[in-house]
Amino acid sequence: MAFKLLASFVSVLAALQVANGAATRKVTCAGGQVTANAACCALFPVLEDIQTNLFDGGECGEEVHESLRLTFHDAIGISPAIARTGKFGGGGADGSIAIFADIETNFHANNGVDEIIGEQAPFIARHNLTTADFIQFAGAIGVSNCPGAPRLNVFIGRKDATKPAPDLTVPEPFDDVTKILARFEDAGKFTPAEVVALLASHTIAAADHVDPTIPGTPFDSTPELFDTQFFIETQLRGTLFPGNGSNQGEVMSPLHGELRLQSDAELARDARTACEWQSFVNNQAKLQSAFKAAFAKMTVLGQNTRELIDCSDVVPTPPAPASAAHFPAGLTHRDVEQACRQTPFPALRTDPGPATSVAPVPPS
Repeated sequence: MAFKLLASFVSVLAALQVANGAATRKVTCAGGQVTANAACCALFPVLEDIQTNLFDGGECGEEVHESLRLTFHDAIGISPAIARTGKFGGGGADGSIAIFADIETNFHANNGVDEIIGEQAPFIARHNLTTADFIQFAGAIGVSNCPGAPRLNVFIGRKDATKPAPDLTVPEPFDDVTKILARFEDAGKFTPAEVVALLASHTIAAADHVDPTIPGTPFDSTPELFDTQFFIETQLRGTLFPGNGSNQGEVMSPLHGELRLQSDAELARDARTACEWQSFVNNQAKLQSAFKAAFAKMTVLGQNTRELIDCSDVVPTPPAPASAAHFPAGLTHRDVEQACRQTPFPALRTDPGPATSVAPVPPS
């Protein structure tokens, strides 16, 4: 599985390098920054602007979470089969979610993205980037603020959408595993391992609209860190709400103040994905490399990669990991709902102290 992930990323990156001459000479920009391609110099003012004015000086907070979520909701809105009908655009990472916000923000799965679209709009207006490029760039830069995150790839040159993406292309938190895997296969030939890798985004995520009575509820106990806790805590025993009403798609976590999506709970326990899920539990290096590869593949969906420029060297190096894999206080190996039949769950230490209570992610 790891080889497939690497091969997917390498093939995308190789195509981009060939298209742009695989340039090795460095260029010094007007501001003194150094990059491999002069076209990437235009990104440094954008970087400074969003770090200062969107991400609160470089924090791994709410705007980072929402910007990363927007990269996915824009990119995954693609279906070659539906596109052939001519009623919708090709979809993918084309900025349609912001360009046609009056349409796409009304899709049920996109509930809440209007907030970050509104916050990003002034930045898009004052910088010479396509909307499609800005959405993916902002997501990658935001993640670079999170300790333990990989340094994500950035490409520019995407063409903006001329039509909205089709509805029902963004997976929902109450979808079953078969439906989710089929959706990713249709969107971009993603393997089950790549689907699990993309869900590493939930390690720095929080839910505002899954249950509107508890906004800002994180999916793990360390939403400010890009670490493996999400993959650990999703495998702890929890209680599934029935799939209706305000709790639809929500699962009770054994940690007070933490929310678990029904889809995450099922992917962590399904035979097709459980061992891959468990493989991230105490492997930070794999978490970083797998997410980086899957993210690179996602961010060019629907685009001609031969026309894109690799500007990955503009992305700051994220802070080093700031945590080690552990059970939250009050929980042990006995609380794990073992799902991978081939490999035992790793032995982890338990944090000392009283039972962990997770605070909500504060709004900006």
